[in-house]
Amino acid sequence: MTITTVSSREFNQDASRAKRAAEHGPVFITDRGRPAHVLLSIEAYRKLTGTSRNLAEILTMPGLSEIEFDPPP
Repeated sequence: MTITTVSSREFNQDASRAKRAAEHGPVFITDRGRPAHVLLSIEAYRKLTGTSRNLAEILTMPGLSEIEFDPPP
């Protein structure tokens, strides 16, 4: 895991570089030299929060039957 640090200015100028770096580890975004935000890949976020769900869990969520969805033919 690689930890990357970028300033807010660097992030604003090249967000795609920060997104690529987040694939390999957290990206700390600083504001005036102090850590202000952390950019994570969705996989890292789900692992951290324990919110990864499989399709079977999603299909059994409460209230799912109340969602209207008509797939295209």
